[in-house]
Amino acid sequence: MDTYRSLSKQEWEKALTQLLNHYHIYAPLAWGENQDYERIDEDSVADIIYNRPKPASPLKTFFLPVKENVINTEKSDKKRIILGIPSCDLSGANILDEIYLDDVFVDPAYKKNRDESILIGSDCHTLQEHCHCTTYGIRPYPEENHDLTLSLVEDTIFMHINSDKGEQLVREIGNITQLSEPTENEIQEILDKRKAVEEELNRRNRDLPNYNATGDLINSSGDEIWKKYSETCVSCGACATICPTCTCFLLLERPGFEKVRHLDACQYPGFEKVAAGEDPLKELYKRFRNRYMCKYVWKPEKFESTACTGCGRCIEACIGNISKNELFMELYNK
Repeated sequence: MDTYRSLSKQEWEKALTQLLNHYHIYAPLAWGENQDYERIDEDSVADIIYNRPKPASPLKTFFLPVKENVINTEKSDKKRIILGIPSCDLSGANILDEIYLDDVFVDPAYKKNRDESILIGSDCHTLQEHCHCTTYGIRPYPEENHDLTLSLVEDTIFMHINSDKGEQLVREIGNITQLSEPTENEIQEILDKRKAVEEELNRRNRDLPNYNATGDLINSSGDEIWKKYSETCVSCGACATICPTCTCFLLLERPGFEKVRHLDACQYPGFEKVAAGEDPLKELYKRFRNRYMCKYVWKPEKFESTACTGCGRCIEACIGNISKNELFMELYNK
């Protein structure tokens, strides 16, 4: 399904406005100095941000909302289109799928949220300070878990079809406005942008250990480095809740057999507290280390998918100014 289509940005925005009659559309909009997904209406179609990493919220918040009644599995009135998803978040969906779409225990709420979404991935034409996806084998452009890829080059939107859902959506867009087939030179320009960003990511992060090496370093480390780096941690849990692959949750029961799922975070005090007051993660540095053991040591023992996609959000969100990459480099250089 190696097919590109293109149209002017003006015609694309007209098509999106028409699609609002049939879909809820979410896309990145400016949010102070940052950007985050917002539900698009006619007034905000022209404000969508393209090809700039990365929305503050990860893709997982659409599949695993912060709070959700998991008994309610009724279909929504409209399907939704999620536009502008970076590759790091699309790759993060692999481990979510492994956990929640397991062959034996499928999670109905997660499956509903996944099935009702059309995913439009976005090439990253720039990079942010803490982006390091290529260190963990992920390229800065969509390669999996998406229906369309979208690139804005100058004033032209280029779409690459990657699934039956994507083909159907392009057909609907083609019924609204005329689509063109890009020239070889135009496609080459997209590929050149990809290559340039990938090379820059590799150059900036050339000293970071890869995923497997990081797991070995963490597993063989002593307590001192975790005590040192956790000194400014305030247990806010931002690193876990904003992570595209962290999945811990609490299931609360309510009257009428309702079950409400709340996202949880291993950095919260009392996360592992059990009967009689025992708490194996009572000490802060142990909770701090636990998250990295989970991502780089324990998850690889149970799942095939990578549990860190190098998005860098945990570094950006940390109010204690803790950089996991600085910690890993210190371990690597010892």
